[in-house]
Amino acid sequence: MSYKWNWGVLLDPVVTGENATYLEWIVHGFFITLGLTLCAWTLALVVGTVFGVMRTWPNRFGQAIGTAYVSIFRNVPLIVQFFVWYFVVPEILPAAIGDWIKGVKPNVQFFVVSVLALGMYTGSRICEQLRAGIQALPRGQRQAGLAMGFSTAQTYGHVMLPQVFRHIMPPLTSEFLIISKNSAIASTIGLLELSRQAQQLVDFTAQPYESFIVVTLAYVLLNFLILRFMAWINNRISLPGLMGH
Repeated sequence: MSYKWNWGVLLDPVVTGENATYLEWIVHGFFITLGLTLCAWTLALVVGTVFGVMRTWPNRFGQAIGTAYVSIFRNVPLIVQFFVWYFVVPEILPAAIGDWIKGVKPNVQFFVVSVLALGMYTGSRICEQLRAGIQALPRGQRQAGLAMGFSTAQTYGHVMLPQVFRHIMPPLTSEFLIISKNSAIASTIGLLELSRQAQQLVDFTAQPYESFIVVTLAYVLLNFLILRFMAWINNRISLPGLMGH
């Protein structure tokens, strides 16, 4: 094989004039990806919970809104949603708001759009998982809560949702991991996340193997941290004797 390995290139100063090395580019991309993953996951969890409850709420209008949300965001390819959020949404908003959004610093704009696209898309998946979890509960759970004098909202908040979240922790963990991998699509609108930094390394150093091996290890580290965090959450909320605990 004629390829010349050169791991030392990672410590070379970048040729763009910045006071940084190529390895520091990777580290910067790692933290951008980490921040994007955490923010998008938080948004997805909140949105997915709200619409998941709406889909099972005893109100046809709320159910229709929840169904429409899921139908739109689950059935449109994620990359298309990125482009819609970035190119289309600012144009259809009132002119003053659209101009303000376009005037925001590009890096901030890229990050916010990526959070919205990833969060809303993943929220539609969590919505369905939550809906399935709620519908899997015995009907007596809801009736017991109402019989005790709880309102419908209190029955969801104090009786049903705590049980549902314990049941759906494995798929929630999977969705968290999927967000970290889907974050690579943010490079298509210009965000300098982990995969985009790897592409830059290849462009400037012509050392593709070293670049993508390091980035692969960075993704492995990120997913390991996510798994450990979700395992810690699962241990905190698990109840002895429930679901094999």
